[in-house]
Amino acid sequence: MQTYRAIFGVREFRVLFGVRTVTMLGLMVSSLAIGTVIFDQTGSPLLTSVALFGGPLVQLLTSHFLLAGADLMRPRTAMVLAAATAGVTDLLQLIPDLAWWGRFGILAVGYVVFAATSGTVIALLSDIVPRESFVLARATLNITVGGSQILGYAIGAILLNWRQPTGLFWISGGLTILAAALIRWRIGNHPPRAEGNIVVRTQAVNRQLLSSPVIRPVLLMMWIPNGLIVGCEAMFIPYAGQRGGYLLAATAAGMLAGDVVIGRFIPEASRDRLILPLRILLAVPFLFFVLRPTLAVACVLSAAAAFGYPAALPLQERLVDNTEHDVIGQVFGLAGTGTMIGQSAGAMVAGVLADVLGSGSRSAATTMTVMAVLSLAATAVLIGGLRRSTPVAAGIEAA
Repeated sequence: MQTYRAIFGVREFRVLFGVRTVTMLGLMVSSLAIGTVIFDQTGSPLLTSVALFGGPLVQLLTSHFLLAGADLMRPRTAMVLAAATAGVTDLLQLIPDLAWWGRFGILAVGYVVFAATSGTVIALLSDIVPRESFVLARATLNITVGGSQILGYAIGAILLNWRQPTGLFWISGGLTILAAALIRWRIGNHPPRAEGNIVVRTQAVNRQLLSSPVIRPVLLMMWIPNGLIVGCEAMFIPYAGQRGGYLLAATAAGMLAGDVVIGRFIPEASRDRLILPLRILLAVPFLFFVLRPTLAVACVLSAAAAFGYPAALPLQERLVDNTEHDVIGQVFGLAGTGTMIGQSAGAMVAGVLADVLGSGSRSAATTMTVMAVLSLAATAVLIGGLRRSTPVAAGIEAA
């Protein structure tokens, strides 16, 4: 099953694809709205970065206790809970004259729920498609992310010219509540993968994964270089103002192209060898932002960099190959939470640096270049540890 026709022949995959599309459209519109509202209210690149990417820091506080929920809850229940929570919190952002700190509090509520459900979708995906089709199926879901980002950010950027940013929350809230309804009525009631106390199991499995010499380097390579580049993207609005939505859309287009090429057309062995080149590509285009390119050139650079994001596909493939089935939900929950925490940390570091350098597009451009250098340095440090999880090394260890 190595074709799009074959994976779309799986009914539940079609439903996941549709749900993912609707959910991501809502999340992109909401993200652009909250970033624009906070920047308009405060004028602070740091608070804008926190609004866009800081929510997962709440997951850092709760993931030590709740991550096992992805294996202990029925997948449908977990997904409905996450989507409904996102819809309600978006609609709460419509409260008139809401202060910036109140908006942050509403965002935090959603991320507490996401901490317990974050690995559910990918774990369910690994159950409903054959092993040899996992990367293609995962890349196809990523395509919905890229496509929805392009459409969501573009629609949001256009609507910002005609209405107040808070009005976008009606759209995002309605879309995510629709996603919750689709999940409830179209996804099968799969059983949980494990039983036990959520806190005890979360802590035990986290210790096992984070102490593994095989799994830990894979997780770190997913988290750190990626997170530092998200710090670059957190500067798009300070760099381009209300035209920042076009940079976000260009980034989504580059990621979508990468997912199609790497997920569909590159064989498994070649995909694995592309981890390092793709991580380098993710950072190098942002080195040129120090020259303060025009919006058109900046869009091209952003799209080129985002083509490197699909390095996550072979890294996720290594996670599937090196972990047991009954912890796969928590593995992907930890991977996803760590990725978002890395993104949040990168965004906050970039925001602090931009505040120190001063306001305006010049400080944002300099910040992006610095973050790109740090990402390249992190990749150079981490690449050696990945040798222990290569398919050959894993096969030797298993033997």
